[in-house]
Amino acid sequence: MFTLYGRGWCHLCDDMRDALAPVAAEYGVAVEIVDVDDDPALVARYDEDVPVLLLDGAEVCRHRFDEPRVRGALEARRSVAADSV
Repeated sequence: MFTLYGRGWCHLCDDMRDALAPVAAEYGVAVEIVDVDDDPALVARYDEDVPVLLLDGAEVCRHRFDEPRVRGALEARRSVAADSV
């Protein structure tokens, strides 16, 4: 699962969400959007560093969507899943 930490008023967060959507759909991976402003602990952790994108709890990119890195993480995930079958 992808987790996208961001803010409702953040245009970089909107950009990352929009760029992520087709890639996540292509790989069939769910996306959870988390507004850091809803949780003081998340504000303390991420504050001005949003957006931050995690795949299965591991950070994939921060501030800007990095499609090659995201696809690489998804391919690595797919490879691990295939190896465990």
